[in-house]
Amino acid sequence: MTVSNEEPGGSPVVRVAGGSARRTEANAVADAAREAAKAAVVRETGPTGATSLEPLLLVTTGAETAFYAKPSLDRVADAVAAAEAGDRDDADAVVEHDEERETLPTPDDGPLSVGRRRALARCGWVDPTEPPAESVAEAVRDDPEGAREAMRTLGLLGRGRGDARADRPIAEGWEECREADGDAVLVVNANDADDRNRTDRTLSEGDAASVVDAAMAVAHLVDAEDVVVYCEEESRATERLSSAASRHRREHGDGPQIAVGPEMYIAGEPTMALESLEGNDRLEARLRPPGPETHGLYGRPTVIHTPRTLAQVREAILRPDGFDADDADPGTRLVTVTGDVDDPVTVELATGASLRRATDAVDAETTKMAIVGGQFGGVTRRLDHSVSAPALAGANLGTEGVVELFGEDRCALATVGDRARFASEENCGRCVPCREGTKQLTNLLRDIYAGDYDDDMLRELTRTIGNTSTCDFGRSAARTVGTAMAAFETEFEAHAEGRCPSGECDTRAVQ
Repeated sequence: MTVSNEEPGGSPVVRVAGGSARRTEANAVADAAREAAKAAVVRETGPTGATSLEPLLLVTTGAETAFYAKPSLDRVADAVAAAEAGDRDDADAVVEHDEERETLPTPDDGPLSVGRRRALARCGWVDPTEPPAESVAEAVRDDPEGAREAMRTLGLLGRGRGDARADRPIAEGWEECREADGDAVLVVNANDADDRNRTDRTLSEGDAASVVDAAMAVAHLVDAEDVVVYCEEESRATERLSSAASRHRREHGDGPQIAVGPEMYIAGEPTMALESLEGNDRLEARLRPPGPETHGLYGRPTVIHTPRTLAQVREAILRPDGFDADDADPGTRLVTVTGDVDDPVTVELATGASLRRATDAVDAETTKMAIVGGQFGGVTRRLDHSVSAPALAGANLGTEGVVELFGEDRCALATVGDRARFASEENCGRCVPCREGTKQLTNLLRDIYAGDYDDDMLRELTRTIGNTSTCDFGRSAARTVGTAMAAFETEFEAHAEGRCPSGECDTRAVQ
């Protein structure tokens, strides 16, 4: 399938790119473009990942696309009229490209120029439900064993906390599933209620058809009888994935089922996702072993992957030259930069790239600290770590694909205290180390404000919670506190003396 960037007769194509964070504004821009268009065709696409630019108006005439970031409605009308007249209004950027380009052309500077767009290549450029020109599902049907062997050799790791093979080789999980008794099932875990992390959401909203295509390919490779896409209730990503799945069924006679789960942080944990899919009102983490690959959904062998993992599988099979089997973490990783920034941005980096490279996509003032890895990421003063999973794990940072930046006025103790409280309130309650340990952790942090800083007890408690909890929620819940103590020991001591070096706690007390 070829994407036409110019309609017959030379009429320009106008695209409006935007995600759920800018949905209302994007709808207004699209309506203004349609009202202004006489010959141009207006298409609504998905997010580019660069929220700071959205809604983004893209006006393509032949082999050239003009970019207009967050345009006023008057500017939309002027840009469309100018393009139809064979002219170009004053654009923020202009990119020349092939006339039949199927992926988003990117300017030489700005947030879209950061990193390499492979998994994100179609996001912002195509109808999110439009099947990709190259179908990986069709490709693997010709030589499934060759594809399996290629993935075994490559050693591709799972991406994201919702993946049952997170930071572990996925091909090993596939083999376990294929060798287990029972009819296999593939679960696409697209339920992530952590608003910090926009990686899977960007893929699901911006290129849902490729997610579905990759899911059908993996289902074939693991001999899965069923494919279930597990999403949040009433989200834009769910709408797009549902439409893409329906389109796939109409065109191929098969396709994924769509199931929704609660908008709860714990609902994205792989085994709690299975509990939700089975209709259980109380979500609790399952003991492992056995893992989902041998005993998953309704006892069936189950592979659980995130959209990010599926995007890597798709690229690895269709474009293997971009992957190095000698790399400890082959491929690319999606990273959302958020925190004390005007607008979050999701970029795609080679796993050998530095985390600092991701921050080039945002306007951030002086940064005191960063939390790398989402809700329960690790606190660090430095961003010169590689984005690869082994490098981040070695630095006791998270691999979930989030870098939060915090300015000088942010308090390390208050920040990690909020997350410890979240862990104590939102855990599933199944295991004692997480259920009781996070309560003790929260209380010990509160005691610091009263002048009692028991650093030895805090360190022992974070170690115990991390080493003995049942699931990744508990194993990572104390990491934020432990890494903050290592990076900001003097701030913890200052609070015990009645001082907040950043002044944030004084402001909170007044409020």
